[in-house]
Amino acid sequence: MDKTRRAARAAGSADPEDPGFPAHRAPACRTLAGLDAEVVECRACPRLVAWREEVAAVKRAAFRDEEYWGRPVPGFGPSDAALAIVGLAPAAHGANRTGRMFTGDPSGDVLFAVLHEVGLASRPESAHAGDGMRLRGVRMAAPVRCAPPQNRPTPLERDTCRPWLAAELGLLGPGLRTVVVLGAFGWQALFPVLESAGWSVPRPRPKFGHAVRVTLAGAADGRGPLNVLGCYHPSRRNTATGRLTRAMLADVFREAARLSGL
Repeated sequence: MDKTRRAARAAGSADPEDPGFPAHRAPACRTLAGLDAEVVECRACPRLVAWREEVAAVKRAAFRDEEYWGRPVPGFGPSDAALAIVGLAPAAHGANRTGRMFTGDPSGDVLFAVLHEVGLASRPESAHAGDGMRLRGVRMAAPVRCAPPQNRPTPLERDTCRPWLAAELGLLGPGLRTVVVLGAFGWQALFPVLESAGWSVPRPRPKFGHAVRVTLAGAADGRGPLNVLGCYHPSRRNTATGRLTRAMLADVFREAARLSGL
């Protein structure tokens, strides 16, 4: 048994040789719709499965009359997006409740308001998956698709989930020009994903910082250069302390829109 399989079993994760493991299922997807359908059925990480389902059953008092999603959360946005937004993972009572990325929690409230301000979202508020929200040229995704306890997925869970995001970015095709990464965890998780998807990543890997910009050389399959922008995560803590202001967030997305031709 190789090191990866031993680590997976020790952590209570699915065996990577299992046909249901993301490493086998994600590369076989030929469309984003097909990928999304596969993502929501994933049960590769037992700890995350148990937590997301417990949260969906117990619920928060404010949402006790709602039916929680309680499954992995697929990407959100058009299949020809030129700009991708990559966060960390679904919030327990946000996307794990609503079934849509960044929807139903304070971080999403700030993010969608800014996207609407700069012309990338049809509405300033994102309450639930059926509210009519549309993104213009933008696709939202995350390196981890299940809500993790204390918002902290393990490195193994992050790596197990990686093929979903690599496949998603690959399926966006040559039109993808920019990725905005929200937070240091997402930044660290993204560059191995980009390597898996075919882009050339410099060594040492670029350091995270707000408004940091890195341009990667085109992928081997003919896709052009990719701009990667760092941005502080719009968490309640960052916005309440002023570490990230709405103006700072808007500046990043205006630059991302410009680089993406949006």
